[in-house]
Amino acid sequence: MTDYKLPNNALSGKVILVTGAGDGIGKQAAINYAKYGATVILLGRTTEKLEQVYDEIESAGGPQPAIIPLNLLHLSEEQAHQIAETIEQEFGRLDGLLHNASTLGEMTPIANYPVETWLNVMQVNVNSAFVLTQALLPVLRNADKASIVFTSSGVGNKGRAYWGAYSVSKFATEGFAQVLADELENTNVRVNVINPGATRTKMRAKAYPAEDSNQLKTPDTLMPLYTYLMSDESLEVKGERFNG
Repeated sequence: MTDYKLPNNALSGKVILVTGAGDGIGKQAAINYAKYGATVILLGRTTEKLEQVYDEIESAGGPQPAIIPLNLLHLSEEQAHQIAETIEQEFGRLDGLLHNASTLGEMTPIANYPVETWLNVMQVNVNSAFVLTQALLPVLRNADKASIVFTSSGVGNKGRAYWGAYSVSKFATEGFAQVLADELENTNVRVNVINPGATRTKMRAKAYPAEDSNQLKTPDTLMPLYTYLMSDESLEVKGERFNG
């Protein structure tokens, strides 16, 4: 699937929200979606990083993006509904939602895991995705064909020592995606999950500080899959988990 070939206008006219759009896979996905014609809504916690992605998209000739600076650690139900209302007012619909924002927490045994860190990881990786998805569902239903994609992890379906809250949060992410996919099976909204595998990102470097990152694939190699699942080429693909 990483070699999937798409037409240059595969996402033309689509409006896609990307969380964690300031760095890593989220940044690359946003740039790639714009390259294929989508208007991208960049959501992330660091305005400066989002502005850099914005400028890169514009300089490449992509549709003008929108920016939502937001720390998902503090996302409230009210804020999520405000985001949904703004998107509906500005665009009338949402064609795609990529849940990519995540925080690693700490690499430590469960016996020593700080409770506050555990709760923060769950808030960013799981709770915010639920709150945002719930608020955005009506706007997604306004689209003719909508797609929700979750970024998971290799520790999201097989637990591993010391991965703590991050691993558990990714199990929850995949469970949430499965429930959602089943509930939306006969609607215009499809749901799928991507496990990127070992990828050259800052989070990976934090988890494996001694690893030679030059031996890892870069986020751009995953983009055919991320783009395919947002395009109309994947209309019949629902409730699947893909390995990058």
